[in-house]
Amino acid sequence: MPPRRLERCRWGRFGYKIMDDRRLSRADALYGCETGFQERFVELELPVVSNSPAKPAGRLPSWLKRPLPAGDFAHTRDIVKNSRVATVCQEAHCPNISQCWAKRHATFMILGDKCTRRCRFCAVQTARPDPPAEDEPARLAVAVAQLGLTHVVLTAVARDDLADEGAGHFARCVAAIREARPETTLEVLPADFHARPECIATLCEAGPELYNHNLETVGRLAPGIRPQGKYRRSLEVLRIAKQIAPHIITKSGLMVGLGETVDELHDAFADLRAVGCDVLTIGQYLQPSLEGHAPVEKYYRPEEFEVLEAYSRKLGFLSVASGPFVRSSYNAADVFEEGRRRLAYTHLHV
Repeated sequence: MPPRRLERCRWGRFGYKIMDDRRLSRADALYGCETGFQERFVELELPVVSNSPAKPAGRLPSWLKRPLPAGDFAHTRDIVKNSRVATVCQEAHCPNISQCWAKRHATFMILGDKCTRRCRFCAVQTARPDPPAEDEPARLAVAVAQLGLTHVVLTAVARDDLADEGAGHFARCVAAIREARPETTLEVLPADFHARPECIATLCEAGPELYNHNLETVGRLAPGIRPQGKYRRSLEVLRIAKQIAPHIITKSGLMVGLGETVDELHDAFADLRAVGCDVLTIGQYLQPSLEGHAPVEKYYRPEEFEVLEAYSRKLGFLSVASGPFVRSSYNAADVFEEGRRRLAYTHLHV
């Protein structure tokens, strides 16, 4: 079959840009999304990954295709644009952007859109960051209120250039949202702060309901995938957060498809439970670009994710989300609510 073509599109900052200003990420284009724009075409061959036997073919399996945006996608896009706050949905080329934004869900990324680290799975730009914007907490709170969000996921680039690594600014953003929408539950997803207890405490004291920090991959692969992060350090972050604020639900996530074994995944799940991690997410790794990012070694089938979920639930996680499109913040409200219900049930029957 000939390569998929999109009507009236060009390469923009975040991916292939439809001329009515709706955007598809590079990953979306690779998915072979049904665009619905079939009247006129430009000759645009989409990039594919290598056909080397060591790597999956560029055409993704059928279960990794997504429909075009619907619902309130445009409304969410406009509010996000006007807020001038970055979202991980855009910066990380998330494959779930159309579904989440159509439901008025967004994961806000504070402290700018330039990261001080270069992870081989991440699409966020590595560069010298700008100083934190003093008015960002207020702008963020307005966007959350306009979207009417009942659960907010707040993440940030790594800011190794700042004395407190951005913990204070992160806490101010949490406080601003809390003041604007007291009924909204808050999930924070910071970098590792080098496992500095004072930085973790600053964020915990701001009062989020959930503290999320991703392990990302298994111990053996971590040095090559996260060269400036450390597997054991990330576990220590979760341990410290639970020690400082036992009432806060802790959460972590792993990507699969990077070359890990099932036994290594089981070990990682056990390591997370050993530091008191309450919630787990497991999703398929998708290569953000063909240059500089780790290749996909395997596409897990949906039934394989079901097996991983069943195994991890037996370890005692309060909530587990496992599937090809699962990301740390995907359907975060539902995952959080399941964890909170099960935690309340556990306390009631202790």
